[in-house]
Amino acid sequence: MINYYFKILNMKKIKYTPIPVFMLVMLMAFTGCKKDEVKKQEDANPYYPRIFDNLKVFGSNQIINEGTSASFSGVLFTPAGKVKISWQVNGKEMSADPAFKFTPTAGGEYTIKLVATYNGDSTSRQTKVLVNPSTYTFKPYTKVVLANLTEDGTAADVVWSNITHLEYQVGKVAADGTLDVSKGNVNQHVNEIVARAHIAGIPVIMGISGHLSGIDGWAIYESNDFGTAIRNPTSMKLLIDSVKAYVARKKLDGVDIYMTDINSGNAPDNIHAIGPFLTALKAALPAAALVTVTAPVNYQHWEYPDLSKADWVNIHAFEDNIHIGPDAPVGQSSSYDFMVSGAQIWTAFHLPASKLVVGIPAFGLRYNSLNAAGNNESWGSYDYMTYKAIIAADPANAGKEKADIAKGVYYNGVPLVTQKANYINANGFKGAYLWAADYDATGSSSLLTVLHQALK
Repeated sequence: MINYYFKILNMKKIKYTPIPVFMLVMLMAFTGCKKDEVKKQEDANPYYPRIFDNLKVFGSNQIINEGTSASFSGVLFTPAGKVKISWQVNGKEMSADPAFKFTPTAGGEYTIKLVATYNGDSTSRQTKVLVNPSTYTFKPYTKVVLANLTEDGTAADVVWSNITHLEYQVGKVAADGTLDVSKGNVNQHVNEIVARAHIAGIPVIMGISGHLSGIDGWAIYESNDFGTAIRNPTSMKLLIDSVKAYVARKKLDGVDIYMTDINSGNAPDNIHAIGPFLTALKAALPAAALVTVTAPVNYQHWEYPDLSKADWVNIHAFEDNIHIGPDAPVGQSSSYDFMVSGAQIWTAFHLPASKLVVGIPAFGLRYNSLNAAGNNESWGSYDYMTYKAIIAADPANAGKEKADIAKGVYYNGVPLVTQKANYINANGFKGAYLWAADYDATGSSSLLTVLHQALK
């Protein structure tokens, strides 16, 4: 029998071991059969291409500034090395490499799609990249239609075509002058709001405030956080430096001084401090930045200093405070007459109408318990309800001022807001603001739609 010898390493010696010819033939035949079997199985059960996104690059949308990049790497494919790869931007193929870096040259929202193809079958992954433009032009307007977005609001709450300006209540002021902007960092809310606003030609104003009372977004009894911060030169400087840095970092277009510390023994001093703070803040921000102030229309208007250096003043011309508290008569707390009288107080004693933006509420006063006389029962027997919740309860409520919810909800519906908007337009006011955009309804029931149509 003929034998073939193969070298086998055995410790330090080379040992020659004979392998019979028939065994070698069997080994070669087995190997050939295995290859044939693999091919048969592949032909009968073809691989379906798969994409493994281990780094979760498609897990959420990305928000970047123009000039920076969105990277897509760490993606794996099967069958490895055999799939055709296609990276597409808004339907146009940009790369066939395993990884992709998208560097936009203009602002906008882009769809990034990855397609993997093998043997005629394809699978894909898709995500969005929102790009904040480096340059933008604000759309022209006749009257200001300002949407005020609370700290819990998002870009999804805004119909950009209905507004000329957006105020986002993203800065909480502490008594020591520190600034809490954490709400805006959740899920990149502030980045998305600014990017979408700038794409739409809308300036974004940073609202800075102390603690607010809730849905109505107004004063809390004996709250002095903001007032304390701006009365002290050291804490005021710290606050201004923080605001300036945040405005620059997030590409914001201005600041609203939403100081509501007017319900305490320190209220006069808090209000008087707005003057120096306004002057210092304007000096610190870029010359083109908007700086506004929000103020009430009650008796405390006498305490306000000269605010003519502000681009405009938002007047809180709703909530008369007559219809709350024990035994208070139920009724409309944000009436047309109250708005008109409040607006006239400011034009008579402070600023021309062209410097005033008049407030409109997107919430209602709800009574939950009444006393034997049919009046509000106590301090704890009323609360507030957002306008969108009122409309959700019954769409017909859009055409009313009172809804039969609990013991009654009084609010501003479409007819009343139309009447108010017509007054604002006819009397030369700079515009109107809505508190708040995230409380508004949609479609024909939207109060911002009413304001936009009346004031455009």
